[in-house]
Amino acid sequence: MTDEDDAARHREKMAKRKAVQDAEVAGKTIEKGLLMVHTGSGKGKSTAAFGLALRMLGRGRKVGVVQFIKGAWSTGERGLLEAYAMLEWHSMGEGFTWETQDKARDIAAARRAWEQAMRMMADPALGLLVLDELCIALRYDYIPLEEVLSGLAARPAALHVVVTGRNAPQALLDVADTVTEMKAVKHHFAAGVKAQQGIEF
Repeated sequence: MTDEDDAARHREKMAKRKAVQDAEVAGKTIEKGLLMVHTGSGKGKSTAAFGLALRMLGRGRKVGVVQFIKGAWSTGERGLLEAYAMLEWHSMGEGFTWETQDKARDIAAARRAWEQAMRMMADPALGLLVLDELCIALRYDYIPLEEVLSGLAARPAALHVVVTGRNAPQALLDVADTVTEMKAVKHHFAAGVKAQQGIEF
């Protein structure tokens, strides 16, 4: 087979693939606000959500962030994203549960964060709301799951919401439009490498 024959076969193969792809894309006609969940034991759940925030800001849409756990951290993404006038950021947590060691305090912080999230979901200008580490608050029963599911279901039809955190409850996964599970294959922390600026925060 000559190079010219090989190139022709490749063009034919790709033309057929393009026709299939074009037909599949043309068949997708629904436009709606998505409920997305980033969960799993692997690194990158919040990072992926903040990537979506950048994408939405790049389209000129307003973005909201409510952090349920990581309130005490100064992170690189917050420093960058808060420079955008179209972003509203609230760090409502007081650190990880093993740091506070005070269940009543953690519940109160989670309650304040959820009330802030509900206020933001009522904003018709909001394009995306990131509920960072909400799954942890749900895992420890800091907020009733049914209340969260009802609140998410009542949000404006066009509002996209992304929820992050390990151990997402099955009921949340069931109602989500997109679920991504980050799988831990290898992590430098296990080899004694500390959390570093620009990577973990």
